[in-house]
Amino acid sequence: MNGVRPSRRNLREEHSLTSIRNRINRPSGESPVGDFMLGGIDGVVTTFAIIAGSAGGHLSSTTVIILGIANLLADGFSMAVSNYVGTRARQEEVSQSRADEDWQIDAFPEGERSEIREIFARKGFSGETLEEIVEVITSDRQVWVETMMAEELKMSEISARPVRAALTTFGAFALCGLFPLLPFLFGIGDFAAMFGASAALGVVTFIALGAGKGRLVGRPPLQSALETLAIGSVAAILAYGAGSGLNWLFGG
Repeated sequence: MNGVRPSRRNLREEHSLTSIRNRINRPSGESPVGDFMLGGIDGVVTTFAIIAGSAGGHLSSTTVIILGIANLLADGFSMAVSNYVGTRARQEEVSQSRADEDWQIDAFPEGERSEIREIFARKGFSGETLEEIVEVITSDRQVWVETMMAEELKMSEISARPVRAALTTFGAFALCGLFPLLPFLFGIGDFAAMFGASAALGVVTFIALGAGKGRLVGRPPLQSALETLAIGSVAAILAYGAGSGLNWLFGG
């Protein structure tokens, strides 16, 4: 339910036989919320870090815009590709593990039956009931493989969606990372004014992302917002310090 507790009426409807069958037949897989938060938070962190570093190094607003937009496109693409590759690797790992389980059933069926027996014995089944469970599961090859995947390896094939993960990450990175750049894109006042407005937008975005994440996963929104804001603040301070230090060393 994505952290949202349904009402008694909704809960009853969601557990009707029709709803249960629909969910089993069309599983949703992993929520894209994690990918959105990953991209959104990193987008704000890196973009505002560039702005803070530019401010510390006394660079021009034009430089901020160039570096900021380049970051949104290049770093956002890099994150999306990395997430795609990582998610695709998990998907391939599941497929390989499924093939391996299928091979083991052919190569050593008694050993695989023993594993099924041990799995359900640990769940509290014993005697004739346990043997009946083993017989039912191992009489259907697909059920047998699916049971081994879920119970022994704890793997789920439907959870990996590489394209969605990549697009969600890139979209969140570009969208959330754009907010701190807006004052520079619209030329609001001098550099100090634009930097102040950018910092304010960065703070608001961090708080919104953190609070939203907290609400979705059932954590206190304020605590989650402050944690996210702290991450962004540390990154900005480090970037500003690096910009100031490099400007002092090499002359601005």
